[in-house]
Amino acid sequence: KYTKFSICYYRVNSLDQKTSIYSRSENVAIPSGEENKTATLSYDYRIMPLENTSSTGTYYCKVKWNDIQKMGKGVFVLIRDTGYINTSYGWEILLTLTVLLAVLSITATALLLWKRK
Repeated sequence: KYTKFSICYYRVNSLDQKTSIYSRSENVAIPSGEENKTATLSYDYRIMPLENTSSTGTYYCKVKWNDIQKMGKGVFVLIRDTGYINTSYGWEILLTLTVLLAVLSITATALLLWKRK
């Protein structure tokens, strides 16, 4: 009963649209003496190449028997364009704040000294 099954790989994008990537049917022969035992089989599938940013999404694997369906938890893949630079403004903000505080400090000191005379 469980020797015939199908494997399906698909992607779900940010709009919750499902795109089938690959599917195949399997018919696994059970060796003599191995009946009524649990078996684990690995099936790897490499998705190559990821063409553009529309390939971004969560990738799933689903296995279907006659009356049972099992699905993986999914793997999220983010595709970025060539030349993408991850922008971080942390240092720029810190430098701007330091310069601003220094200018205000010098100005306040100059005003105090000028008012004193």
